[in-house]
Amino acid sequence: MPAPPLPSRPPRRRLLLAVPAFLFRLVCALVIILDELVRPIYRPLLARLAALRLMQAFERRVARLHPFAVLALLVIPYALVEPLKFVGLVWIANGWEKRGTLLFLCAYLVSFVVIERIFTAGRSQLMTIGWMAWVIDTGVAVRRRIYDRLHLDAIKRRIARQVRRLRARLRALRR
Repeated sequence: MPAPPLPSRPPRRRLLLAVPAFLFRLVCALVIILDELVRPIYRPLLARLAALRLMQAFERRVARLHPFAVLALLVIPYALVEPLKFVGLVWIANGWEKRGTLLFLCAYLVSFVVIERIFTAGRSQLMTIGWMAWVIDTGVAVRRRIYDRLHLDAIKRRIARQVRRLRARLRALRR
């Protein structure tokens, strides 16, 4: 006698679960796209900051910490900075363009400088925490899938060409 079929979720419940999942994926995709498109702009800043002796000493210190200490160092600024990005966007939407833009850019700058440096220095420790390694690997895989599917390489190359042209024009105007 065959086993009875497993009860399936009612269609309405599946829809209620599918909508938030879709919205979450959409927000993740938009954040990844924005980050990938802006990365060439802030990469030189990160390279300069990473070359500073103070930053190198900080990174060496982070690299010697216990994995959960690195995780705490990463979570605290992340929990403070990420909501400020959304507050900045809300301010922009409510007509406070200058304040909102300034808050948004400052939050991104702190995120790039502090969180990026902590993550880079402590990544090997974080990878020793099983669930954190899964989160990092999954995030990298999702980012790669979105990156490949949307052909962000080509878009970034076009933007880089436009930026080079704009810089050349600005240099020509200064002369």
